[in-house]
Amino acid sequence: MTTAHTANTAKKSAKTSKNKVSKYSKRKVDPAFYWMTIPAVILVSIFLYWPFLQGAAYSFTNSQGYGDFKFIGLKNYIAMFQDSRVGHAYLFTIVIAILITIGTNFLGMFLAVLLNSKIAFKNGFRAIFFIPYTLSVLVIGYVFKYIFMTPLPAIGQALHIDWLSTSMISNPDLAWFPIVFLSIWQGVAYSTLLYLAGLQTIDNEIYEAAAIDGVNAWQNFWQITFPLIGPFFTINMVLSLKNSLGAFDQIMALTKGGPDSKTETVSYLIFQNGLGNGEYSYQMANAVTFFIVLAILAFVQLKFFSGKEKV
Repeated sequence: MTTAHTANTAKKSAKTSKNKVSKYSKRKVDPAFYWMTIPAVILVSIFLYWPFLQGAAYSFTNSQGYGDFKFIGLKNYIAMFQDSRVGHAYLFTIVIAILITIGTNFLGMFLAVLLNSKIAFKNGFRAIFFIPYTLSVLVIGYVFKYIFMTPLPAIGQALHIDWLSTSMISNPDLAWFPIVFLSIWQGVAYSTLLYLAGLQTIDNEIYEAAAIDGVNAWQNFWQITFPLIGPFFTINMVLSLKNSLGAFDQIMALTKGGPDSKTETVSYLIFQNGLGNGEYSYQMANAVTFFIVLAILAFVQLKFFSGKEKV
């Protein structure tokens, strides 16, 4: 009897486990919810996965985006790895992405802690800091282009500052700065919002207990605040790096890849040469490679920060 009862119980649990969210959850999911995802899956497949597969297929041909083409194997990939212009685009993209990610998260966390403190007009400041995120990157990019090309050089000439006396956008050594500055200025709003959401989850009683123990503001942040918003820090870092690596609008508005192709990002290079200069299949190979690089970086980033959170 005991054996039969155990077998029946196991069968019942096996049946019910199929509808569970996961093996760690006791909550059941109605199969209707899975059917409701089918329209979304179809749309994503048509507009995202199918174009990606088509592009990957074209990367093994000599297609110019129109007309006849033939299969050429890995020639596009081999040529791409020997192209110094592509190599520079990858290096420039990664460097500015790191700078933007660090700057966005540092300022975002600082502003979030500040706006979460007891200050007057707190909600008003939150709205003000979030306004840049709602504006078009291209529109703001053209505004910043004017600022960096006219008012700033005039100020530099008046103050006799040599490096500021000419436009940074036309300087091959400084053209990266307006791009990074614009990206941080606009991206910090979303980063601040996420950090604010994380700070709202921390119980004030923890800070009150720490105050009784004589913990100062610096220790308060590193020993309480930062560890407790660890998941939000991970999300912000991953999203910031992903968005920064795909920088395109900033380049289009500010520099258009110049001067002398010094500020070409991978996304801009794929667009400019793939659609404008007849390198369709060649840049498709570049796009597939870039997708693999992004996937690897995201995986490494998630593993690294997940490990830090566990520690």
